[in-house]
Amino acid sequence: MGKDVEKVAEERLNGESSAAGVKAYLWQRIKPYTPPWIVVGGVGVVGAIGSLPWEGNAFAGVGLTLASVGLTAGTWFAAKPTGAQRRLHSAITVAAGGAWFTCAALAGPLAGPLPHLYAMGGGALALSWNIRQVLRHNPDSAGAGDQGGLLEAIGLGKLKIGAPKVTDTGQVLAAYTLPKGGTTEEVAKALPALESALDLRPGAIRIEKDPESHRRGTLVMVPTDPLAGTIWYPGPSAPGGSITQPLVIGTYDDTMPLEMILPKGVHYLIAGETGSGKTEAAMDVLSEVLTRRDVAVWLSDPVKRGMDLGGLFPACDWVAMEDSDVEAMATAVMQATPARAEWLRQHSYRKWEEAAAGQQTDRAHSCQQGRACGCPGLPFLLVWFEEAAQAFAALDEELFKQASNQIRATGACLVFSLQRPSHDQMSTTVRAALPSALVFGMDERDEAMALPTDVLDAGAHPGQWGAGYPGYCYLAEAGTAVSRQTAPARTFRNDPVVLEWVTVTFAPVRTPDAGPVMADVATRVAGARYTDRRVLASGSPTAVEDAEEDYYETETGMEHVDPEDMDIDPGAELPESQDGDDMPLVPVDTRGDLSAEEALEALEVLLDEWLIQGRRTVTPAELVAYSDQIGRKATWIKNAIREMRASGRLTDDMTAKKPGTYKIQPRERALSSV
Repeated sequence: MGKDVEKVAEERLNGESSAAGVKAYLWQRIKPYTPPWIVVGGVGVVGAIGSLPWEGNAFAGVGLTLASVGLTAGTWFAAKPTGAQRRLHSAITVAAGGAWFTCAALAGPLAGPLPHLYAMGGGALALSWNIRQVLRHNPDSAGAGDQGGLLEAIGLGKLKIGAPKVTDTGQVLAAYTLPKGGTTEEVAKALPALESALDLRPGAIRIEKDPESHRRGTLVMVPTDPLAGTIWYPGPSAPGGSITQPLVIGTYDDTMPLEMILPKGVHYLIAGETGSGKTEAAMDVLSEVLTRRDVAVWLSDPVKRGMDLGGLFPACDWVAMEDSDVEAMATAVMQATPARAEWLRQHSYRKWEEAAAGQQTDRAHSCQQGRACGCPGLPFLLVWFEEAAQAFAALDEELFKQASNQIRATGACLVFSLQRPSHDQMSTTVRAALPSALVFGMDERDEAMALPTDVLDAGAHPGQWGAGYPGYCYLAEAGTAVSRQTAPARTFRNDPVVLEWVTVTFAPVRTPDAGPVMADVATRVAGARYTDRRVLASGSPTAVEDAEEDYYETETGMEHVDPEDMDIDPGAELPESQDGDDMPLVPVDTRGDLSAEEALEALEVLLDEWLIQGRRTVTPAELVAYSDQIGRKATWIKNAIREMRASGRLTDDMTAKKPGTYKIQPRERALSSV
């Protein structure tokens, strides 16, 4: 069998002294550069042939001239997608070839200087294309990779990138254009591969979409991380200012300040893994808020109970650390919407604004016709639920659904801070009512639950940080351009010392409380839990019970006494002594035949019967009324109630008008909570 043709060619090229091998080697090297010379030769042959019918023909001269001009113009427009140099080179070559051909066809190829022009001009043009071909393969750029090859490798071979521009902040901006039918999402998916190809850090490239086109946009490259290194909180950005002014809580990677505007963002989700920087952000935001003159803060902190934010507790209007207090706060927020809306309506405000927070001295915002009413204002209200998953687990989420949907325009902002905004942590309805989000490092599987789709499509990727980059975040605030929402930022570093300094130093600046409107609502809903909130915030184990005692004294005008002693007249004379009065008191109740366990079971059966009958609440007085049947005194029944509260059999009813009303829980649920 004969040898393979390719092997024969290889042997000829590798032949050491064979004339055939040298000849084949030279031909292989010269062949790529022959097309321009073949074209020049073809023009000469065609010009000589054309002179036969058209020599001396005036009409042919007009036609050939028009054809030459049209061919040159067509080349110029056809080469538009190519580079400027290639476009100009192509047009000059076609124009020169067309001019020589026209002259040769009309006068003959050997007339006058035409042979010399052909030899010199044709050779020069062919050689210019050979030189261009040689320079196209630049050995100095080997290893660096050309743009076309790089884009082809990551699946964006048809993407056209313009000349890059370097900004004053060190960012590299490059406009891009996709072919027809392409979308920005294709580029966004390829960003990690592009960062890898350019050996850049994760997140170094993001996209700014062109709002007028799916095919155009700008690649923003930040080769070095400007957010590296700790930046400590520099202090309040606008002490004594309004909450309508931005809160400066950090910096973007282009050195612009990271700003939140609470009235603009409406409600916020703060999400991120443990250690990603959520608590630092809470310190930054609350430090800014509590230096403004027209905002009050209600803070729920049932998990850490002041470990991090305790320094700010004295500056807040209401702090909730018990589940029952959190429920009371959430209920007050839900029921505040009608009252706040009515106050705004009476004072001619279509929505909350800065002027609504202070005393109403403007006749245009008066509830009394013809003169300024002088009513106290309605401060902006920030309700912050720290570790909100704990609140959602313990409370009826219907409270949060209603509050977040209804209170938007009345000058209140709800903030829910938690690790994972998944459906098992918070309702999707509540999540949908939070149009703004401050998102820190997290598991990439949770990204879609924390950030809007258009922000993720534009390149936002909090999963790249996890807990390894504390403070790194994206702020997706309602009403902000997507290009700004996709810009990485980092919050300031803060500490408890600063919180205490803010609390003490700026006490004269901030509003003393949430105003009479909210005080009325919270008192009606929570009673002593709000009116004695300064005591409750101390965390004393007897604070709730003491507050209930004080509430009864305030509401009834008398000391709290046992129901069995209500009929005793404290002013009546004592009866004369009887036989046996000098007997010592027996500390243990011996009435009846029931043991302590049997008496407690009797109470449990009584609660079960009430649940079957559809009854859901009970008061201590109602249980004491059965003391004779159980065979125990009122004091014993009160102690039993405390045990049932501790076991979860009875829970506080925060919707009742007075403290001391308890919800009856099924016995199985109470046992499972212990």
